[in-house]
Amino acid sequence: MADPYRICVVCSGNICRSPMGEIVLRSLLEDAGLSDQVVVDSAGTGGWHAGQPADPRTVAALARAGYDASAHRARELTPPELAERDLVLVADRGHLREVESMATHSGGDPEIRLLRELDPQAVADGTVEVDDPYYGDEADFERCLTEVRAACVGVVDHVRARV
Repeated sequence: MADPYRICVVCSGNICRSPMGEIVLRSLLEDAGLSDQVVVDSAGTGGWHAGQPADPRTVAALARAGYDASAHRARELTPPELAERDLVLVADRGHLREVESMATHSGGDPEIRLLRELDPQAVADGTVEVDDPYYGDEADFERCLTEVRAACVGVVDHVRARV
């Protein structure tokens, strides 16, 4: 069997946006019959929350949509891990700059994209960043999940063409 295609979803602390992306994308890849060819994880650009579960509001929003985030534990992205990824999906332009900078020293050559660049409607609307819901309320977490889910549908199509 060939090596799996490896994806990492990245945000700041790995407790809100990137766990949503990881969990939703993993489910959609399973539904598409690609879960045996693709491995998905997530990480943060910072390690402030390393080892902690996802934000309770993230867990709640995912649970309301039928996803289980109880096993998630935050971690920080490292250059060696980055080097092993085929595709890195970042939440916003700040993460894009950080991950691109890290990639120059990682020894790898992953494709690095804004997550919402793979959502045609987000591109058409000019809203290709996933805003951080951390300082918001329940509605902000629901909006975030809606944006992430729409983008993940596009990610599945993107990945299908590469595996």
